[in-house]
Amino acid sequence: MPLDSLEPVARPEELGLCRNRLARIGPWMRSYVDEGKLPFAAVAVLRRGRLAHADLYGQRDIARGLPALQDGLYRIYSMTKPVTTVAAMTLFEEGRLMLDAPVEEFLPELAERKVYIGGPFENMELVDAETPVTVRQLMTHTSGLTYGLFDPTPVGRAMRRARADFSGTDESLADVVARLGDVPLCFHPGTRWNYGVSTDVLGRVVEVVAGRPLDQVFRERIFEPLGMPDTFFGVPHDRLDRFCSLYTRTAEDPLKLVEDAGDSRFREPVRLYSGGGGLVSSMADYLRFLEMLRRGGALDGARVLGRKTVEFMQMNHLPGDMASMGQSVFSEMPMTGIGFGLGGAVLLDPVRAQIPGSPGEFAWGGMASTAFWIDPAEELAVVFLTQLIPSSSYPVRRELRVLVYQSLID
Repeated sequence: MPLDSLEPVARPEELGLCRNRLARIGPWMRSYVDEGKLPFAAVAVLRRGRLAHADLYGQRDIARGLPALQDGLYRIYSMTKPVTTVAAMTLFEEGRLMLDAPVEEFLPELAERKVYIGGPFENMELVDAETPVTVRQLMTHTSGLTYGLFDPTPVGRAMRRARADFSGTDESLADVVARLGDVPLCFHPGTRWNYGVSTDVLGRVVEVVAGRPLDQVFRERIFEPLGMPDTFFGVPHDRLDRFCSLYTRTAEDPLKLVEDAGDSRFREPVRLYSGGGGLVSSMADYLRFLEMLRRGGALDGARVLGRKTVEFMQMNHLPGDMASMGQSVFSEMPMTGIGFGLGGAVLLDPVRAQIPGSPGEFAWGGMASTAFWIDPAEELAVVFLTQLIPSSSYPVRRELRVLVYQSLID
């Protein structure tokens, strides 16, 4: 699997990795595909900026019998969130966006928030928020916002009724944020951790501060400097043949088709630039983004962020782990021993988390079972890509971590 935009493939032993042990990844991913659990699987392991292992197996469209492509295009869903956070941090570095600034300074339609404290949907008991939502709370998912799609509470129902999940394509971020102002928060800002539309709101903040649409901000500040030509909110028509179909696991069909490339909501034109889950990307592009972060904000002479800013992002910004901040209604795994930085999770204690790794590791994933992690201590960047929802269908992320770390020999 050549990734021409990265450094040449290395002999794994040159990078402190055992070739035979890395080879265990292949049978593992092939078994998922051959057993009909995943449509395809793609894995890339970088160490010290060099490609130590890459593998690809399966079909991007099962009905048509089309094989997965080395330059395939994938819905990365919530792996968009670190990109949005990086864009916001470029404005932070310019002194234009402070993290403790109230969001209502940029989005007055989100002022005077109410907080749900009890009662049924028809008669919700609400109180005034004790403090305004801040930019930092958007980045750490401690804002009190939720996802209506996954939240069974009255607030989730209010989100669904307001159509405030940022899942459309033919309206603007400003349109959805305006409706979000009528939905109460789940809790007082800063008191709990809850996965929700916080990063979508952050994307709108970025638009207001930068004075440009979010797609243009991404292109000018991240994609063009890093050489990421295959990352966008809407797949261009001339690249639809590289776009993968999306599947879901049901009781009747473990690989039920959700959408193919031709009728996807991710194809051009897209007007709603979801900073929380709207990007499509390629393996090579996303690896370049991760390598920029792993190398302290720069790649191949292009500096996106300063080194201290990246270090700051990858610190835990919670008072403890996510589990101690309340379990989210939407959670793919226990959050014990795992904190949250700016835009992604931070491994605090591998023993408590019961996963191999290094303290300070930065990671997240997407709804279609995609995942990444960066391990600064081991100089690793790893990406796993497929297209199956929900991401909790199989423990592929935890299993892959074992397979990667057991291959280290230096």
